[in-house]
Amino acid sequence: MSLYDLPEFHFSRKLKKALKGKNKTNIGIVASAVFLSIVFGFLAGAVTSVFFYSQFNNYSRETNLKPFSEIKEKEDVESYQSQISQEAATIRTVKESSPAVVSIMKREIEGGTGFIVSGDGLILTNKHVVLDKEADYTVFTNDGKKFPAKILAIDPVEDLAILKIEQENNTLFPVLKLGNSDNLEIGQAVIAIGNALAEFRNTVSTGVISGLGRKITASGGSFVETLEDVIQTDAAINKGNSGGPLLNLKGEVIGINTAMALDAQSIGFAIPINKAKKDIEQVKTIGKIVYPFLGIRYILINEKVKQEYGLLIDYGALIIDGGPGKPAISSDSAAEKGGLKEGDILLEFNNEKITSENSLAKIIIKYNPGDEVVLKILRPASPSQGGEEEEIIVDVVLDERSE
Repeated sequence: MSLYDLPEFHFSRKLKKALKGKNKTNIGIVASAVFLSIVFGFLAGAVTSVFFYSQFNNYSRETNLKPFSEIKEKEDVESYQSQISQEAATIRTVKESSPAVVSIMKREIEGGTGFIVSGDGLILTNKHVVLDKEADYTVFTNDGKKFPAKILAIDPVEDLAILKIEQENNTLFPVLKLGNSDNLEIGQAVIAIGNALAEFRNTVSTGVISGLGRKITASGGSFVETLEDVIQTDAAINKGNSGGPLLNLKGEVIGINTAMALDAQSIGFAIPINKAKKDIEQVKTIGKIVYPFLGIRYILINEKVKQEYGLLIDYGALIIDGGPGKPAISSDSAAEKGGLKEGDILLEFNNEKITSENSLAKIIIKYNPGDEVVLKILRPASPSQGGEEEEIIVDVVLDERSE
């Protein structure tokens, strides 16, 4: 009997064949599994990549995040577009605004600038441009036409005046839109248009708002006036620009150019347009410009004034005379009627505290002649009678102050 005939070996041989067949099947299954894993892995990776790329795009749009490869190119494009947009806005503003900007000449020799605020020829300018009330004023429009103009009203407090073009027909003049000067920002782009040097009409200069809430003393010839809360700009303002508009890039007037710093470069000042809106409305309705009037002369108290006058507080308005012929309390004024005295310190005006930043002039402008207000006064102790300083409350009715 050969070895191959043994039952055990015969069984092993069958088993080996069977196992050999099974291995082939297993290899096929494994190969198929590996192939399917690769395919599904690739598909899963692709789907995941697409999903996360989509999510990143959504997130980047919300956060302005961009791939590094796009950042510099995008910034360059935006910067270039921004420059183009500002330039285009400036050109558009100048073209649209210039027809309403006029040159105001006295005997056609000296002059300043103004701009038209109503279609019938109402012009806003600076008070110091039209100080000579006996002079004849001529208005030159941007297209070369000239018209006689009459002074309608002078602002008794601000450096503002309103003229009216005198014409025989009912021509409608181009008008500048008035903006809002209460929401200005330092760094905001602005445009100044004016009759530079009283010779170069409608000269344009550009710049930014370089300061807000400035207090200046403007002077020229016999004109001296302290102005509060004015706009500072580095847009060039030269002699003759006075009374011209300071515009934003939407073509809205935000200020009236009024002064320049002689000992500096590119420092000019403009009166906020919101201060002039009330003047314009009053001239239209009552034919003059009026202010509420308390009737006191005073200095605002700060640390220096406190030390100089030996005061106990560093805020308020100290009532004091202004020299010969300039009494501390005006005769028959609201202050005199209310019993205010020289040396009194006005602490509050209708519950508003008076400080260097929140001056009496800034507060009182919110009111009208005839308004009743409550004053909080600190009255010093009388040297002859002894005693201590006392706080008193006074009710007064504001008078009217006009030119």
